Amino acid sequence: MPDDISAVHLLLTGDPALLAIVRLSLMVTLSAVLLAALIGVPFGALMALIRFPCREGIIVALNALMGLPPVVVGLVVFLALSRSGPLGSWGLLFTPKAMVIAQAVLVAPIIAALTRQTIEDLWIEYCDEMSAMNIGPAGRVMTLIWDARFSLVTALLAGFGRAAAEVGAIIIVGGNIEGFTRTMTTSIALETSKGDLPLAVGLGMVLIGIVVAVNALAWTARRAGERMAA
Repeated sequence: MPDDISAVHLLLTGDPALLAIVRLSLMVTLSAVLLAALIGVPFGALMALIRFPCREGIIVALNALMGLPPVVVGLVVFLALSRSGPLGSWGLLFTPKAMVIAQAVLVAPIIAALTRQTIEDLWIEYCDEMSAMNIGPAGRVMTLIWDARFSLVTALLAGFGRAAAEVGAIIIVGGNIEGFTRTMTTSIALETSKGDLPLAVGLGMVLIGIVVAVNALAWTARRAGERMAA
């Protein structure tokens, strides 16, 4: 296939435009996952350990948010960051930072929900031991997060996979500006509509490679956790 050959040529020769798009995509996605982890992991752990009224309702809502439609998230973030929005004074719309925020909103519920389930399962196992040792709430959270670190890595990688493949939200808040906010997914959509298939195919190959690598890392982390628990 000529287009496939041209795409491979772009990859092998290190086409600057392709590399710039890949670099921006990784920067935005990694930043979003880090921001989502800082919010989602502590929140999920607290939801697993603390009992309070309406807790079950919040858990149901959190699980539902895992399937948030990206275009709806993009619209909400766009309204928040627009000039007339509550965060309009920050001037973030159509910048990579706005794309990071949109992806973090999408990924944080996934990380929080998976963290809650993981920590809750672990708490059932360690409840009596920690209660006997009179470990406080903060100590319980830190201990359980550390003990579940391999499972939590899997949760983070699941969030990374969702963010890396996302296009609807970031194209709304980022604008798909060439050389500034154009990522792999938005470029694939644009180049395909323009008929520039070699670049679209090349970016698709890179994206598939990243997703496969992320899944391999998740499998390795899960296996490492199982070996340590055995």
